[in-house]
Amino acid sequence: MGPNPFLGVIYNLIGGFSSATNFIPFRQIKRWSWEVYWIIQGFAAWIVAPTLLACIFVPHLWSIIAQAHADPNNHAITYTVLFGALWGIGGLTFGLAIRYLGFALGYSIALGLCMVFGTLIPPIYHGQIVAIAHTHSGQITLLGVLICAIAVAVNGAAGYSKEQEIGADETIESREQTFAFGKGLAIAILAGLMSAFFAFGEDAGKPIASIAKTHLLAAGHLDLWQGLPVLVVLLWGGFFTNIVWSSILIHQNGSIRQFIGEPGVNPMRAAPTAGNTLVDFDPLDASTYDRIAPSTLIANYLYATLAGVLWYFQFFFQTMGSTRMGSYDFSSWTLLMASIIIFATLWGILFKEWNGTSPRTKMLVAAGLVLLVGSAIVIGYGNYLHSPHQ
Repeated sequence: MGPNPFLGVIYNLIGGFSSATNFIPFRQIKRWSWEVYWIIQGFAAWIVAPTLLACIFVPHLWSIIAQAHADPNNHAITYTVLFGALWGIGGLTFGLAIRYLGFALGYSIALGLCMVFGTLIPPIYHGQIVAIAHTHSGQITLLGVLICAIAVAVNGAAGYSKEQEIGADETIESREQTFAFGKGLAIAILAGLMSAFFAFGEDAGKPIASIAKTHLLAAGHLDLWQGLPVLVVLLWGGFFTNIVWSSILIHQNGSIRQFIGEPGVNPMRAAPTAGNTLVDFDPLDASTYDRIAPSTLIANYLYATLAGVLWYFQFFFQTMGSTRMGSYDFSSWTLLMASIIIFATLWGILFKEWNGTSPRTKMLVAAGLVLLVGSAIVIGYGNYLHSPHQ
């Protein structure tokens, strides 16, 4: 199957929805500290899901990885793992950006920077960007990238406007427990810069994907799955960074006993001391006062695992989309980032993050969404013009 930019856009939209939705299960977790549910979702997202799905869809997965490792002419495994570890720093700070800025603004700033660097650095590094910019289809594709960057800036302006208009009480009610624009902005910038290393890791892992494609076609399978072994290797590095940091926090905060039912503090919830946001106990059963109820503990594990699987699916579908974008596959990264921001903004509207804001702010939100959708259409059209059947 050859390039099909329309399918590529659709796959990236599905991936964007999965990513923007992965924080929703976190809101259902009760009485667990951040580092506890973060590492559980991480184990599901970075180890279990990528390995299981790659084993299902790619024949001879471990032989492919071993073959790539044994090739003396490239260091695909080494660089892919390294970039995954550097990306892991961005993943760690990404959750904090959402915590301090909310869904819409946190995603906009972090993913905006991630989009620009992750999209443009690989073709610049390979010396392709000048040739791309000198073709009509390439100019249209790059125009789509520019529109996406403008859309991110508009969304950021909307978020800043919201921060100026909504007071502390309303912020708590909108479920942004610790909204802090200055701190959140700094963390979001770091998260965006470091998160771009995921795109660099995918680029470094192309020799692995090439080997996988050969195995897939030889076995009579679609080459759609060629990127899955790259994700397995890339996420080894991401998991290493996150397990180290989470283990440090678990040790410092004495959180280890939360895995078996001791209650902790859940920073993703609103209202730290009231209502049922942090408390889940039976008033007639004193044993539940200082323990998490067994049903809640099981639910916590399930919600954290669900969050991790949803997170992984963003790249599961993005790699599929990348195989259908043709030689302008670098634009798949922009499509994923645009899709994530679109759906994150829509979730923000659903969770009433924009309640109490002025018509001007809401117009900025609407303009940002229109521009993001427009950027996806323009990028898809540029790739369509460049596809072989044109």
